[in-house]
Amino acid sequence: MKSIMCGVALLGVFVQQPRALTVGTAAAKPGQKVYGAIKVPAGSDAGYDIPVAVIQGMQPGPVLAVVAGSHGSEYASIVAVEELIAKVTPGDIAGTLILVPIVNIPSFDKITPHVNPTDNKSMNRYYPGSVSGTQTDRASYAITKEVVEKCDHLIDLHGGDLDENLRPYSYWTVTGNKQQDEFSKQMVLAFGLDHIIISRDRPKDPNASRFLENTASTRGKPSFTAEAGRSGPVASSDVTALVNGVEGVMAQLKMTKRAPALVKNPTWVEVTSVSADGDGVFWPAVDRDAHVKKGDKLGSISDYLHRPLQDITSPDAGIVMFVRALPSVKKGDTIASIGVAAKPE
Repeated sequence: MKSIMCGVALLGVFVQQPRALTVGTAAAKPGQKVYGAIKVPAGSDAGYDIPVAVIQGMQPGPVLAVVAGSHGSEYASIVAVEELIAKVTPGDIAGTLILVPIVNIPSFDKITPHVNPTDNKSMNRYYPGSVSGTQTDRASYAITKEVVEKCDHLIDLHGGDLDENLRPYSYWTVTGNKQQDEFSKQMVLAFGLDHIIISRDRPKDPNASRFLENTASTRGKPSFTAEAGRSGPVASSDVTALVNGVEGVMAQLKMTKRAPALVKNPTWVEVTSVSADGDGVFWPAVDRDAHVKKGDKLGSISDYLHRPLQDITSPDAGIVMFVRALPSVKKGDTIASIGVAAKPE
């Protein structure tokens, strides 16, 4: 399905008619909720199935894709999409929802943070993917073809992984297309998280898009990423924030009868990060959401006999968007990200 929403949705006018939509093996007609799989074929390593649900209303409207589980131990985002699959019915919506709860099944099954344990690649760094690469490349290609190319808008849900103590936030990508950027900004505001990271450095080449959200954005589809949840256990407040956020975007897109509402006075930031100089034991000195000054101590790294190796200090004044949640640390691991005040364009 070609993306036709960007120009007309700004005026609140949807021109497409309800019609059958097939994503992987899930073939939905108007008024249906169907379940299926996006097939990742075997290649240099094993293939597998990515679960997908397609919910199609009886009235015309946009095709919104919501994807989670690119990192299979970011659990709150996965649970949120599972709840949306159970909660939303065809009678609730105009248009179509594509819901993908877990992209990285190997990570989820083996409780592996950050990467796909099959090939040790992050499943949010290899888009638009390749049919001839390893499992992550082929899965990314399948998501590009079956989800990105068939939707009008996309929300990529994430959260703090097992080693990340993260506060909730969204990302807004600046593409340089003013109409598209304004549309995606309204989507982010409708999602409702009150801290928004401005991303100005995403790749511009759709053939080297790297990130899932960026794969949609470089194809002219207003999209964004949101994160909530952290460090393993699932907090109901994080799941609720993500579910409510998707429902807020659906309202903004006129997919539901709910009145749209935009978050007021959000905190806009750009991010700088600090990495470990070597292996050792991490000792945090701040919590997530702390306000720090330039040079403030964020934590320290010692060796395994508790002899000091490195003091971690903040490179800028700002907000701790996340701080490492686990003592174990390797050289190059991100210790903290600092949100520095910025202005949206």
